[in-house]
Amino acid sequence: MITIVRYIVIGAGAVGGTIGGRLFQAGHDVLLVARGAHHDVLRRDGLRLITPDSAQTLGVPVTRDPVRLRDGDVLVLAVKSQDTVAALDPWPRNAPVVCAQNGVANERTVLRRFERVYGMCVWLPASHLEPGVVAAYGAPKSGLLQLGRYPHGTDALCERIAADLSGSMFTGTAVPDVMRWKYAKLLGNLGNAYEALCGRAPGHEQIMKRVRAEGRAVLDAAGIAYASPEEERERRGAQVEVRPIEGVERGGGSSWQSLARSSGSIEADYLNGEIVLLGRELGVPTPANEVLRREADRAARERLSPGSMSPEALAALIDAEDRRTGPAPA
Repeated sequence: MITIVRYIVIGAGAVGGTIGGRLFQAGHDVLLVARGAHHDVLRRDGLRLITPDSAQTLGVPVTRDPVRLRDGDVLVLAVKSQDTVAALDPWPRNAPVVCAQNGVANERTVLRRFERVYGMCVWLPASHLEPGVVAAYGAPKSGLLQLGRYPHGTDALCERIAADLSGSMFTGTAVPDVMRWKYAKLLGNLGNAYEALCGRAPGHEQIMKRVRAEGRAVLDAAGIAYASPEEERERRGAQVEVRPIEGVERGGGSSWQSLARSSGSIEADYLNGEIVLLGRELGVPTPANEVLRREADRAARERLSPGSMSPEALAALIDAEDRRTGPAPA
């Protein structure tokens, strides 16, 4: 069995902080990579990991700069897709990289620079809005993490990582078709921009029906396989249920959190934008996804708060784009 010396988690936010914190709790050697105020609080006070069952402060080692790699180190990349190249650029190219990220473009981007690349399909409800603090809402397991070698297959390292995750309050599974699961997750993540722009205001059903219809039409036209919603529900089962944390209000998903933190960027180019890109290549109109991509980018640049747009205003923009580009898939 392969021995992993250390997990180096690049990006210690909601996903990376939960993965790193849980692995550390289980006795694994972990190094978090963070920046800014988050790094400073982690270094001074430790990682405050709050779950439905406990709240612990963990003394996980942290750095803001690359460190000398040891044989057996694994890089776990948990930054937003728009930060992938910058986050990995300073690191030596001889380590395996696990892309614990939304979207489907990261693995190919990383493969240009690193020989051993693994995709991870992440189902992990968590938030990070305050430096040093991560709230993980999943229970009884904190997340379902499916991973495989990119572009396909599994190997001994993949199996070892899955086993370590399964011993660390996750359901870790090695799968040979990880990208099929990640494309299914992409279809679900097409709603992230809507949540960031409009919050949980009523009126999302018709918009999201259009958004996901475009996504399926584009993937079908491209011949790209994706798991069905039924397969996703069956795989997740009751292993990871979103449960409340006393005293901690749950906001939105990853894109909502980007606006809430006024980060200045958002991952819509790699979610809705992936559908737009494929649609342009194949001649399939994607007006709803284009508007969500464009408006989410604008909201991030202008540092607007989550929920700053009404569903009616968003629907009107989609209708205007639809008239300009032609009918979208039914």
